[in-house]
Amino acid sequence: MGDSLDPSPLHRLSRVLRPDWVRTTAARRMLAAGLVILAAVAALRDDPGGRQTDVVVAGRDLTPGTELTAADVVVEKRNADEIPDGSVAGLDATAGATLAGPVRRGEVLTDVRLLGPHLADAAAGPDARIVPLTLADAAVLDLLRPGDVIDVVAAAPEAGTEPRLIATGAIVVLVSAETTGLVGGSGNRVVLVALPATAARTVAAAALVDAIGVTLH
Repeated sequence: MGDSLDPSPLHRLSRVLRPDWVRTTAARRMLAAGLVILAAVAALRDDPGGRQTDVVVAGRDLTPGTELTAADVVVEKRNADEIPDGSVAGLDATAGATLAGPVRRGEVLTDVRLLGPHLADAAAGPDARIVPLTLADAAVLDLLRPGDVIDVVAAAPEAGTEPRLIATGAIVVLVSAETTGLVGGSGNRVVLVALPATAARTVAAAALVDAIGVTLH
């Protein structure tokens, strides 16, 4: 006959007499081995803190034309893999800078959000320039928004002659807010447009002597 399914008295006695520390020691060794493996994996991984970098973000909702102060922005740490190109890293870079477009609270500020050469390049290509224009019809300013594409027209110098088209494809980067309490009212407002360098000089020269209008694409 085969062996009995019931363990023999001697086998049962050996199990009873086997000390618990034998089993406990084996479990501890397995736990220690697992901890060693986890430590090795952690050592090979990048330090999460090492992927964090300082960026400047809007501390509140901001409107175009805002001249930034310390009350408008804060420095926060963000994951370096997620921040946009051209992000601003220090408060010094934003002090006194003018905002070219609307920004929501918590949004990372980048170089193309601020008036400057990077914004001009982004809007109209390398070597672009930003030109301020005072329009003959100031009411048109209320229709313009950053990013609009416009053509710039100079009024006819003499009666009976046609207006001159002096630039095409200008990109609106900022429309100044209405100034109150000053002589001229909305006539003090300007629109800033980005153009290639040669066209920008032509427009700037014409704006000194001619009434300027725009047409929208």
